[in-house]
Amino acid sequence: MKDLLPLINEWSAQNKKFGIATVIKTWGSSPRPIGSSMIISEEMEMAGSVSGGCVENAVIRSAMPLIQNGGGQELAFGVADEEAWEVGLSCGGKMQVYAEQFMALDTRPAERAVWEAFKDCLQNNKACVLLTRLQEGDSQHLLVYPDRRAIGQQISTPLIEAGLLAYAERKNQVVEIEGLNYFVQVFPRRSQLLIIGAAHITVDLVGLAKMHDFETIVIDPRGVFANKTQFPIAPDKIIEKYPAEVLPNYTLDAYTYAVVLSHDPKIDDNALQLLLPSEVAYIGALGSKRTHAKRVARLEEAGFSSAIIDRIHSPIGMNINAKTPKEIAMSIMGEIILVKNKYR
Repeated sequence: MKDLLPLINEWSAQNKKFGIATVIKTWGSSPRPIGSSMIISEEMEMAGSVSGGCVENAVIRSAMPLIQNGGGQELAFGVADEEAWEVGLSCGGKMQVYAEQFMALDTRPAERAVWEAFKDCLQNNKACVLLTRLQEGDSQHLLVYPDRRAIGQQISTPLIEAGLLAYAERKNQVVEIEGLNYFVQVFPRRSQLLIIGAAHITVDLVGLAKMHDFETIVIDPRGVFANKTQFPIAPDKIIEKYPAEVLPNYTLDAYTYAVVLSHDPKIDDNALQLLLPSEVAYIGALGSKRTHAKRVARLEEAGFSSAIIDRIHSPIGMNINAKTPKEIAMSIMGEIILVKNKYR
């Protein structure tokens, strides 16, 4: 939904009535993943997609009364459904969509509060989980933050726990809580890539990471590297300090990925000793097998167990027989995306 926010804000400012349809369940070869959304205006303008064109027309027809009158409705499509065949969902899959008037139009104070808080998260790279009660009639929403704060009409411990579990699992899903069904949708903060060392590979890796919407932070205490390296696509931040001076200021969680490229043990080990005990999703370190064996020996001497050291991906990157900096950067980015997508 983040990519739809500019248009959502535009339609809201124009006092235009509109709705949103979201994929809440899929089976088999569904064309779009759970959580995919489409917004629809009262003039039948649309943005986003729930099926890549297969069922959009049917969803729009069902959404129009909801846009005008409020409320929500579950819609089901599958190969056994005559209308699904008519609209083109013949790929062998099934899907459920929840259509509703967009919450920004709701005049109830609790729903307005959820929307304002949710919009703040989307605009300012804050993590949250949105729970939508699946029911005919008036929709209800609850926003849960990773620190357990919650905003909405009905706040309960089971709802908060469901939101936190989905956030930890990175999983959009329908859950039954206290006899009611809710769609739980995770909106993590932007994935963060920490790059230790402004090496030649760093230049290409930053470009690839930006292409995949990672926040890029380059850390290198060596001024000649940090200040003189030319980046055609600039990192979000370049910090000329040792990792130990910087990493404690960052959230080292499952939405953070770290790549160690400096080729200087003083810098690399300084970073690894903070990264290894953390919850970062990925740790990769540049170097040959011989270089890594020496690195392992140093870390063991520093008190790290083999199990923890084994978290390091080294040799770094996917095995594509990479030779050039661009190819090595591509292999690293591929491995990071592979790890990232395992959680989906």
